[in-house]
Amino acid sequence: MLSKKLETAMNDQINAEFWSAYLYLSMSTYCSNAGLSGAANWFKIQFQEEQAHAEKFMNYMISRGNRVTLKPIEKVKTSWKSLLEAFKDTLEHEKKVTAMINNLYALAEKEKDYATKIMLNWYVNEQVEEEEHAQGMIDALTMIGDGYGLYQFDKELAARVFTPIAEEE
Repeated sequence: MLSKKLETAMNDQINAEFWSAYLYLSMSTYCSNAGLSGAANWFKIQFQEEQAHAEKFMNYMISRGNRVTLKPIEKVKTSWKSLLEAFKDTLEHEKKVTAMINNLYALAEKEKDYATKIMLNWYVNEQVEEEEHAQGMIDALTMIGDGYGLYQFDKELAARVFTPIAEEE
């Protein structure tokens, strides 16, 4: 069983993962309304990934005999000046999530909960990937600007598909 401190922190993380999902769903609808169906697809898959991240946390807590307590999801931003601004917000958000995961890891270490540390390794690696992807999108959008380049970029984003988290992870 997780300590009370870890249980509380993990419930906070679950809420943050669902808030992230809600943010990415908002970004997806913004992109749809802007005629960027490929970017809308990219953010919709981010939405699905964040839900999967929350579910992975919930399943872990349940497996350890702890109680999952779902909390209300705070309001998210609903519009951006451009796709570039949306991806800049994505990167800043992912940096905050990285800090939260690192804090959870440090707490697990302090509590000498080695099983939780091992489980959190997956999230540590996932956050490196999340920040790298967001930065890559910012770099690409900065290079191509508006016009035909944005059109081609949007078409490439339409090819992204959701891959569920493997059970053994």
